[in-house]
Amino acid sequence: MPGLIGKKIGMTSVFSVEGKNIPCTVIEAGPCVVTQVRTMDVDGYESVQLGYEDKKEKHTTKAEFGHFKKAGTSPKRKVVEFKDFEGDLNLGDTVGVDLFEENDWIDVTGISKGKGFQGVVKRHGFAGVGQTTHGQHNRLRAPGSLGASSYPSRVFKGMRMAGRDGGKTVTIQNLQVIKVIPESNLLVVKGSVPGAKGSYLIVQK
Repeated sequence: MPGLIGKKIGMTSVFSVEGKNIPCTVIEAGPCVVTQVRTMDVDGYESVQLGYEDKKEKHTTKAEFGHFKKAGTSPKRKVVEFKDFEGDLNLGDTVGVDLFEENDWIDVTGISKGKGFQGVVKRHGFAGVGQTTHGQHNRLRAPGSLGASSYPSRVFKGMRMAGRDGGKTVTIQNLQVIKVIPESNLLVVKGSVPGAKGSYLIVQK
């Protein structure tokens, strides 16, 4: 799907025509530079590689520097491939937020906020023990049994247990574009998107 690389600016709210207050996320989408064009003859598939946000040359490897130099652009921090772009794009071309229009429906992918080591109630939504009287000790938020002790004498893979929560790739589908601000490369999207402020996002049609 065609799309752009962006950055989460933060959340706000706007009023609809009916006077309803709508929570929205502001996303800086692009401008992105075409750093590579994949073709069926050479690569076996067709896609366009986009780069977003400049980074210093001293933080760039020689291989990366040569790759961006071929496209005639400065080194980029974030590089992502997209498919099904309409029209022909060449190395060095710029793709902006005008790719989207108001009332478009988009999918937004990002890295969710890390929450550290969490128990099963917060991490997996376990209910915990309901009764808190009659000698109930410290088992209110405990996970309970992990399996039979005699056979198979082990814990099966995938058992929902305590552990590190968040920090995973999450995609929110079917978000509505409320407003496009091309002069500032901004998208105002209805609802929330994954990640902290300043984190990278992939916005796809």
